[in-house]
Amino acid sequence: MTDPQSPVDPPNNAPSSRPKASERRRARVLAMQALYHRHYSSSAINQIEAEFMTDQDMSQVDTAYFRDLLRGVATKQGDLDEVLEPYLDRPIGEVDPVELAIVRLGAYELKERIDVPYRVVINEGIELAKRFGGTEGHKFVNSILDRLSRRLRLAETRPR
Repeated sequence: MTDPQSPVDPPNNAPSSRPKASERRRARVLAMQALYHRHYSSSAINQIEAEFMTDQDMSQVDTAYFRDLLRGVATKQGDLDEVLEPYLDRPIGEVDPVELAIVRLGAYELKERIDVPYRVVINEGIELAKRFGGTEGHKFVNSILDRLSRRLRLAETRPR
């Protein structure tokens, strides 16, 4: 006999333990903006994080993911740049700061967040570049993340 106080399926309005795609998307947008801000700022990453957490509306954001992306990219920036450099058509210092923030974010997700499908990482990067980057920035981001995904996610990208 089933206990009426412990339903087998949670009600439709029960909070899901899985974050919504829209909340993750907003986390990526804010993380990219924070990384761009960091490019021009001498502020510590925890100070930038605190500013964003205070100044931005975080009610519809996966804040844990935002923090992971921001801290992860900042902490592993040297490693990420090494992984990205073979795929760049110019020195990393010459890459547009918006596009650099986007490809670093994508590289971090491809390398460290294997729970996120590589196609999602690429698509989200392209959408960020279309929204915030230069006219052709999305093509640059697509090219870098597509080739990088084949290296970092070989099993996932291999044709079946």
